[in-house]
This record gives sequence, C-alpha cells and structure tokens, in this order.
Amino acid sequence: MSHTATVREYYDLVDAGETDALVALFAPDVTYERPGQSPIEGREALRTFYERDRPLSDGSHEVGEVVADGGTVAVRGQFEGRQAGDPVEFWFADFHTFDDAGLITHRQTFTDRDEV
Repeated sequence: MSHTATVREYYDLVDAGETDALVALFAPDVTYERPGQSPIEGREALRTFYERDRPLSDGSHEVGEVVADGGTVAVRGQFEGRQAGDPVEFWFADFHTFDDAGLITHRQTFTDRDEV
C-alpha cells in the first residue's frame, strides 16, 4: 500500500473506531505530537489514547489535500464531531513520517484547538 493510501486509511479507521487496525499502521516506537500536550510514545500508548483518552468523539474527518514527498505525507482537512459532549468543527494539518517497512513512525497534528 502506498503511503498516501495508508494515511487515507488511517482517517477511515479513526472515524470507524477500528483501534486494532489503526494501531497496526504505526511502528512500535511511534511518536504522536499534538498542540499543547505531551507526545504519545509507542504503540500501546497510542492504543490507550484512541481507546480511552482521545477528547474527540462521534466525528468524521474530511480529508482535503494530501501531499506526499518521499517518506512524508501531509494532509489538510476538516474534523466535525464532539469534544466533551459539545459539537466541534475545525481544520487540521497533519504530517505522517514513514519507515522503510511502510509504518508510520511519527505523526504531528496542527490545529487551532488547545486539545485534540
């Protein structure tokens, strides 16, 4: 699967709540950085985040632009869902870095939200 296809699949899996398949897209030593928060380090911490700690829920990602350059894929899109029970809608930019095995080793999210 191409890096671009993997990233598109990532958003589909997040929206579907398919944690096992989602976590399988990432390298064991993945780092995920989000605005104003400590990095998430490792697959198990990533699993815990998506199963229990993610502040966003009941939402969907609309992927807009996807730009690939070697082992990095950048995405610009919009999320619509709920945060702490309240409706939210915001733009995001994400960067995904891949290893030679095609797994995501680093993910970084940029948004105007304090917490995602």
